[in-house]
Amino acid sequence: MTPAPASADEAESWVRGELIRSLMRSARGSYFVSAALMPAMVGLNWAYVPRWELLTWLVAGLIATACRAWGARVYAVRYAGRSAAAQQQFTERYGFVWSTSAVVWGLSVLLFFERTPQVNQFMSWLIVAGVGTFPLNGLALHPPLLKRYVNTLFITMLGAVVIRLASIALHHPQFQYGYLMPILPILHWFLLLRAGRHIHETARNSLELLFHNHILIKSLTQQRQAAVSAVAMKNRFLASAAHDMRQPVLALSLYADWLRNEPELVLELAPKIVRATHAVNALFDSMFDLARIDSGQVRLHVERVDVPELLHDLELQYRPVAESRGLDFRVHVCEGSFLTDPIRVRRMIGNLLANAIKYTAEGGVLLAARQTRDGLRVEVWDTGIGIAPEHLRDVFLEFYKVADHAGTSDGFGLGLAIVARLSHVLGHPVSVRSRLGSGSVFRVALHDADEAVAQARVSASGG
Repeated sequence: MTPAPASADEAESWVRGELIRSLMRSARGSYFVSAALMPAMVGLNWAYVPRWELLTWLVAGLIATACRAWGARVYAVRYAGRSAAAQQQFTERYGFVWSTSAVVWGLSVLLFFERTPQVNQFMSWLIVAGVGTFPLNGLALHPPLLKRYVNTLFITMLGAVVIRLASIALHHPQFQYGYLMPILPILHWFLLLRAGRHIHETARNSLELLFHNHILIKSLTQQRQAAVSAVAMKNRFLASAAHDMRQPVLALSLYADWLRNEPELVLELAPKIVRATHAVNALFDSMFDLARIDSGQVRLHVERVDVPELLHDLELQYRPVAESRGLDFRVHVCEGSFLTDPIRVRRMIGNLLANAIKYTAEGGVLLAARQTRDGLRVEVWDTGIGIAPEHLRDVFLEFYKVADHAGTSDGFGLGLAIVARLSHVLGHPVSVRSRLGSGSVFRVALHDADEAVAQARVSASGG
């Protein structure tokens, strides 16, 4: 059985394909049973029918059996592992092999009907009835093929009966007995089609139930994996937060003890206490930002933002920080505007600038706006330590800090996580390129944000 598809929309196609696959599995080798019954039919009529008729029918039967075997081989080689559409194509293209066998067995009535003793006729009718009934369970899985086989068999059979009755009537005008014989094949014909319909419905319902069970199990598995991932993320989040908070809190404790024992050092310790307090506040602010986004509590206010004005505001905020570290801070402006939440987009680009300044020891930082074929884009370049390729995707995770990476000891690993969240919410895709030891460039595509869509993404994050 092929794996069930992920989407319920594909259920019909999958079930139809599986029914045909089941048909071909059940039909595997069944043509040999049909071939084995042919000598029995010939033997029952050997003493009463011209041998050339029997041998001609036997050769036709063996050819029909060879066609069935060839069709099974074609299916196994070309179609067995393919899609439901391919299964359907096989039955339409090669259904004639079943019809060929049905025609041969239908014509067998010409050999024995009213030409052999009653016992021999009865046994021959049983063989023909068995040939019609034996493949029912398999062919019923694909009703068009069942109807094609059964209709061909009984139409040919009834045609042969009519031919025999007409021949008998020409020689024995008063003969009446055989005229009742077509009633039984007609009744058998009706019963086979009716039984085939019930078998098909049962098999189809079973496969549909199997399909929906698969979908349910897959959904439950995904939900369980999501829950496990959420718990793991929460544990990692709390562990990382506790680890990053420990250092400034411990510093505050040490400074407090130091100040209590040596009050005269207040001028020296006060700035250190202030820095440690700012570090704790910065961590809490970043955690609250993430929590608000993830809980869906952020209210967005989308409006048109002027790009030169946006870059000017960011320059005023971050140029002094860069120059205090001895870095060159350059800005490249281009005209343009776009729809977004101005507070959140400043936070996004500001976090990128803060990271660029933090991880750049010498050289400078470039804040640039460019007009591209895909629209406006803001880029943040730096000549810092760069990021190795294997870490490029992980740097957007919460509390992720590259091990043994200069400049990461005083960070919390939340800046880029907030950038990633806001990028998704506002619809401003972020990309990054970096070369270890040479620097990095982060690009933010300034597509127009749709307030309703963005707010829906925030709500989805909270759900």
